[in-house]
Amino acid sequence: MNHVLGCSHGCLYPCYAFLMAKRFGKIANYETWCAPKLVSNTLEILDHEIPRLKSKIESVQLCFTTDPFMFGYEKVGEMSIAAIKKLNAAGIRCTVLTKGLLPIELTEQSPANEYGITLISLDESYRQRIEPGASPYADRIAALKALFDKGSRTWVSIEPYPTPNLIKQDLVNILNTVSFANKIIFGRTNYSKEVTSFTTHRAFYNQQVDIVVDFCKKNNINYYIKKGTIT
Repeated sequence: MNHVLGCSHGCLYPCYAFLMAKRFGKIANYETWCAPKLVSNTLEILDHEIPRLKSKIESVQLCFTTDPFMFGYEKVGEMSIAAIKKLNAAGIRCTVLTKGLLPIELTEQSPANEYGITLISLDESYRQRIEPGASPYADRIAALKALFDKGSRTWVSIEPYPTPNLIKQDLVNILNTVSFANKIIFGRTNYSKEVTSFTTHRAFYNQQVDIVVDFCKKNNINYYIKKGTIT
């Protein structure tokens, strides 16, 4: 479910959600995208949709084209928690992914829920350049670890992972930092001329996949490699 139009994080990978929203006329420009609008009747919509679709729903992900715990937008987070409570009460588990800060109150929700963060680097200067409105990496990781320590299921999305011409870094350092997580998802950067101009990008991503798979197997971490990452 996507209960916000736009996202203040303003990611410059480029962001697929922004590209699609602009293409189909939902927003006019980047500035409009970075001024998110909350769907005010989200809970009323859920009251209507849950009874009708409950038997068909395996889980609900928050979110795909926006962020459920948008950094600096308290109202968005409050609506997300209220929606999760409503879905859990109907026996529907939720999967959460954010570049914001996961609130500790999530530990009070269904133990079947899964909470994740996007983490493509540990370099704050890179975060400020590529995810200008998102939460600092260290704070993001700390919030996820707090949920893990309370028994919540946690995961990390290392996607879209950058090529060395964008930033030189060691993937193993990132993996070690989030080695407590129950699952790791890894994927390449798409829709970027800077990545495709890096002539060995295919070989690079194949090498990074080997690193992720080897690390996860050694540490008994579930993993998933996004389609198109291996070539």
